[in-house]
Amino acid sequence: MTDENFMREALRIAQNAEGRTSPNPLVGAVIVRDGKIIAEGWHRQAGTPHAEIHALNMAGELAKGATLYVTLEPCSHFGRTPPCARAIVDAGIKKVVAAMKDPNPKVAGRGLEILRSAGVEVEVGLLENEARKLNEIFIKWVTKNLPFVTLKFACSLDGKIATVGGESQWISGEESRKFTHHLRDINDAILVGVGTIWADNPSLTTRLLEGKNPIRVIVDSNARTPIDSKVVNDKSARTIVAVTENAPPENISELKNRGVEIICAGNGERVDLKILMRELAEREITSVLVEGGGTIHFSMLKENLVDKVLAFIAPKIIGGKNALTAVAGAGFEKLSDAINLKNLTTQKLDEDILISGYVTEV
Repeated sequence: MTDENFMREALRIAQNAEGRTSPNPLVGAVIVRDGKIIAEGWHRQAGTPHAEIHALNMAGELAKGATLYVTLEPCSHFGRTPPCARAIVDAGIKKVVAAMKDPNPKVAGRGLEILRSAGVEVEVGLLENEARKLNEIFIKWVTKNLPFVTLKFACSLDGKIATVGGESQWISGEESRKFTHHLRDINDAILVGVGTIWADNPSLTTRLLEGKNPIRVIVDSNARTPIDSKVVNDKSARTIVAVTENAPPENISELKNRGVEIICAGNGERVDLKILMRELAEREITSVLVEGGGTIHFSMLKENLVDKVLAFIAPKIIGGKNALTAVAGAGFEKLSDAINLKNLTTQKLDEDILISGYVTEV
């Protein structure tokens, strides 16, 4: 096997904890001796041992003189756990191959310097693009102090998310709906506008057997979220309602009394979405799945807050000039202002087509 094979294995096992390590990155580590993998490890959850520690514990005395392949620079600081760089040195690892430097300013090359200073051979950059893709959420959060935002919608072939009569269940097929619950499972939070709560009274939870429910974020300028709604009463997940300073105090009090967290984001007529995203990032919410209606979709795009778009296209034609569309709002007046997605991929889910793309290059 080659260096690339070993690093691909490290990248593969890192994904075992997808959606479980926030606010930490996904990391995989492989220890190789005499051309064979003798130990593996991945980071499982924030506050628990890092990938390198799991691999070192598995290798034991065999780690001495071996090579460690790791998807991210070993940490150098005391956080929730001790620094991995020092543990690697103490274990007698001869060489470390890291896919990329840690973008976290607390690390920023210091882990690699500890290794080099102790005489460990270090290489950086093997499969870096793949490693950056693996941790696109962590990189955005730790460098921009903003969550990574995925905009998801399901629509007909002609872009409708409901009929003219308001019927929307189900435009997409069963496989698409399963994928949606997977997205809820791996994202820290799900965001919708209050109109979605009034119209559908959704739970905004995941239906997966061992799924993790996302934090529910409701954009609700005037704190109109119904007190009897599922997101307020079911206690299935933490609920945050984002309001403005002009929201009626009595509405806010009623929501707080039922355990809802309130974020005040701006003093205008509408919630300032940029302020809201910064507030979510401060709460260590690193990823947000936007799954609302056309108005909130356009607002997020217009404010340049969306990183990735997932569009589930069903082979249906609904029609109707007044039928709701996936992206509504005022719209962009010029084609030159339109959002052009990059790095497109397509995937077939039964009869549906999933189109994925990035708003900015990754």
